[in-house]
Amino acid sequence: MLSKLSIKNFALIDDVCVEFTSGLTSITGETGAGKSIILAALSLALGKRADLNSIRNNALKCIIEAEFVLEKSQFLILFNEFELDFDTHTIIRRELLPSGKSRAFVNDTPVTLSQLQSLSNYLVDIHSQHETLSLLSETHQLEILDVLAGNLGLLETYSEKLKDYKEVSETILALVYKKENASKELDYNNFLYDELAEANLKNTNQDVLEDTYSMLNNSEAIQETLTSVNGLLNEEQYGALNILKETRNLLVKLNTVSTDFENLYERLNSVIIEMDDISEEMTNLFSSIEADPLLLNEINEKLQTIYKLQKKHTVATITQLLEIQTVLEEKIEITNNLDGKIKKLEIFQENLHKTLKALADKIHKKRLSVIPTLKNKLTSILNDLGMPNATFKFELTSTAIFKKNGTDSLLLLFTANKGHNFGPLNKVASGGELSRIMLSIKAVIAQYKRLPTAIFDEIDSGVSGEIAYKMAEILKEMSLTMQMFAITHSPQLAAVGNQHIKIFKEDVNQITQTKLKTLTKEERITEIAEMIGGKNKSISAINQAKELLN
Repeated sequence: MLSKLSIKNFALIDDVCVEFTSGLTSITGETGAGKSIILAALSLALGKRADLNSIRNNALKCIIEAEFVLEKSQFLILFNEFELDFDTHTIIRRELLPSGKSRAFVNDTPVTLSQLQSLSNYLVDIHSQHETLSLLSETHQLEILDVLAGNLGLLETYSEKLKDYKEVSETILALVYKKENASKELDYNNFLYDELAEANLKNTNQDVLEDTYSMLNNSEAIQETLTSVNGLLNEEQYGALNILKETRNLLVKLNTVSTDFENLYERLNSVIIEMDDISEEMTNLFSSIEADPLLLNEINEKLQTIYKLQKKHTVATITQLLEIQTVLEEKIEITNNLDGKIKKLEIFQENLHKTLKALADKIHKKRLSVIPTLKNKLTSILNDLGMPNATFKFELTSTAIFKKNGTDSLLLLFTANKGHNFGPLNKVASGGELSRIMLSIKAVIAQYKRLPTAIFDEIDSGVSGEIAYKMAEILKEMSLTMQMFAITHSPQLAAVGNQHIKIFKEDVNQITQTKLKTLTKEERITEIAEMIGGKNKSISAINQAKELLN
């Protein structure tokens, strides 16, 4: 229940704090006294969008605090879902800063506006003229049936499956679109891949190929040069090697003379060994190099293929070409596998469709089953509220479309008078009739579902006399199981409250302020007498007020 409301620097309110009791609290006051301001302040605390114009003094921040007494067994799981610390005395605080920024806290923990709004739905149900209009929406009408039918669990399961169904459907559409586009590129990708595959680039060394090509292409010149060099090195009389060996033979005689000559000898010997090795390698090269036009042509074709592919794909190495080949292979494989993926998802989608249809059918049947009960209860309550001929017609039909709350389409028709045709509520029901219908629905729902703290803003608008008495009785009965607030101009309704709060204006230091006061029994008599007979309270008005309060 809402146990306390504190408002600072909001609209016409400077600083007020009021405590509430359980049961029914009546809130009264003259037109323009500020009853709507109190409701606006509470709505702000519960997550309504902030309006900077609501700040009374722009130099100070506006603070609204709503304290709730909550049962741990009922709210602990909910708070855990929102990742908030639970406290049996939970305080929601909303701050409007002069800068235009807004902050919200639950038990001093900062929360987003979305979190606050979601939590508030479980705490307070504010009935206003706007909410009466919500009665005209098909969604709200179906929600009423679902409360009576106990469809909450089914609807949660349905909602989860519907989410899965939509996700799968979107995935299928994306894959089909991808397939259509990929198919257009498949032939070209296959061509590019085949071209690279035919080149057989794996284990191919471009540097080796280029070197081999150069050797074969210059084989004659190489052989001629090697022959000449070998002759210069190994000619019997004047060959370089023979001359060096003779030099070494002469120099060995001086080894014993000095270490300098020994060093020279070693260096010369090293040169001879190196030249011998060079000569041998050139001989081997000479033997290995032969003119081979077929091999030369083969290597040339291979290189030309590589150069062409590198130019085509704007790369410089075979490694890069192989990477492109791998990417193309993956693209081709993905395209070729899309049909299989789509088929599997379509089977899954079909199974989800069957599950959703079965759930929707159960929801539909349960809704149908409670319509007679709801009609009887509503007509009975409305009879007490001065609408003896009120009759409802629920046209519930199942469609092929999966909506967020099932597949049903509901047309709620109404007539308040015998012999008159049924019509939609917005066409045939007056504002006063809509208020009474809404109260009737709330009263019925309260029998099936534990509602949060409920606030009715002038639910008695357009009614008086005996009807006002009946309306008061209904609200009083509802307050036995839940906390109720009634902002009212009706003395009958004001009198049945367990608590009575008066809202009034007062000039403080030549500034008009809205004030709140919890009335004593004597003050209640005075207030209700004024509601009956005006400021000039007659004895009969006072006596009537006392009678109402007894």
